[in-house]
Amino acid sequence: MKKILCHLKPYLRWMILGGTVFFLTKTLTEHWQQVLEVRISGLGGVCLAIAFFVTTLAHLWSGWVWFWIIKEFNQVVNWRWTIRVYLLTNIAKYLPGNIWHFYGRIYAIKQAGVPIEIATLSVLIEPLLMAAAALAIALVGSTQDSWFLQFLCLVVVLSGVHPIIFNPVIKYLGKLKLKATKSDSYPSLELKLEHYPIRPFFGGAFFILLRGLGFLLTIFAINPIEFNQILLILSVFSLAWLLGLIVPGAPGGVGVFEATTLALLESKFSAGIVLTGVALYRLISVLAETFAAGLAWLDKKIQN
Repeated sequence: MKKILCHLKPYLRWMILGGTVFFLTKTLTEHWQQVLEVRISGLGGVCLAIAFFVTTLAHLWSGWVWFWIIKEFNQVVNWRWTIRVYLLTNIAKYLPGNIWHFYGRIYAIKQAGVPIEIATLSVLIEPLLMAAAALAIALVGSTQDSWFLQFLCLVVVLSGVHPIIFNPVIKYLGKLKLKATKSDSYPSLELKLEHYPIRPFFGGAFFILLRGLGFLLTIFAINPIEFNQILLILSVFSLAWLLGLIVPGAPGGVGVFEATTLALLESKFSAGIVLTGVALYRLISVLAETFAAGLAWLDKKIQN
């Protein structure tokens, strides 16, 4: 069985990507007339502009959260430099493999004098805390059918970064690394969390809420939203964003986010509204990431 899974693993991402593309194409083919009927008013244009601003702000904020995570390991780094590195590497997540933004951050922070072990951990903990924050927000608006499963996943993820569990695991992995390198001496650097990274967690929650607000404004730009639908939309966005983060074969969550959102919202809104909304939001998100990276590049030029 293990050999079969190993052989299937390289094709898994392509199977997932193919499945999501097929689903979205099929839905668009069936509801293309509804999409063409969507109109954006002057107020809708203002909402889209605000959605772009809010989404850009969210990316700037996520760089600040990464700065907090690095500080959790008692490292002295410049917050402005950290945010700039985060934004400049962020657009690399759309490259095949969905890992190059992580590699760019590890390389940059290592060049700044931070030990490679801490650089790697700071990059790995960041999406873990973001995932926990997204789960927590999705949990607020979830149905009774999925509440327990989401709550269980949230407990597991949050427990994984608790010092009581995190520190022994890191220590054990360090010993395995020493055995693999056949070294008899322990490294002088002891990797551990002094306390639970509560501030980065709530920072991640604020990032998800900002992204969710951008999506909410995008939907509102093309269709009226009732007050009791706001929590549902934020919950669906958080879950869809989370699946786009963790599902393999989806650089930047492309396809997975759209398919999940469509599947969860089409019972509340017409398929044409949801299809137009996710397409507009994907465009806004990419433009916001590119704009933020441009600001970081300009800031680097000015500082140099």
